[in-house]
Amino acid sequence: MKLKITSLALLLIVFVSSAFIAPVFKPTTYKVDVEKSSLTWVGKKLTGSHNGTIDLQSGSLIFNDKKLSGGNFTINMATIKDADKSEKLEGHLKADDFFGVDKFATSAFVIKKIASTGGNTANVTGNLTIKGITNSITFPATITWNADGSVTAAAEKVVVDRTKFGIKFRSKGIFPDVGDKMIYDDFELAIKLVAKR
Repeated sequence: MKLKITSLALLLIVFVSSAFIAPVFKPTTYKVDVEKSSLTWVGKKLTGSHNGTIDLQSGSLIFNDKKLSGGNFTINMATIKDADKSEKLEGHLKADDFFGVDKFATSAFVIKKIASTGGNTANVTGNLTIKGITNSITFPATITWNADGSVTAAAEKVVVDRTKFGIKFRSKGIFPDVGDKMIYDDFELAIKLVAKR
């Protein structure tokens, strides 16, 4: 009888304890819709700037419940476009001086860490690979759940130091005598990923 009461008490403790344990959510993968997503770039030089687009090739975002926990995307570097439709600039950006598209057809980003900054914003840290070289970068992002069940992850200003990826053309830090032909080392990306289950 005493053993039965003890067993019953233990069972009750386990039951009550489990009621207070937070539920474990199974990670859910959302596939990036490349047609609805976008990637734009801005590069600056001493005498002005250029901007344009690059197409996303694929991507996915991983959520625990509605909390971003991982993801990645791949960029098709051959699709780099200049907003002013300069074929000369597009050709140069695809050449070995810049992105070396013939040898490095894609660039990629893989999320490694997400630090919530409150509400629907977070600082995202991950590995960016350009021209076969990988560096860690961090940037602020916003997560928005849409009425159709899809999710939008957006980063308006991702700053990338091109010299860390072997892109040294007209960098003042590397070529001090470049003068007014200097191109700034940092370029900016604006990323919008729209993903759905």
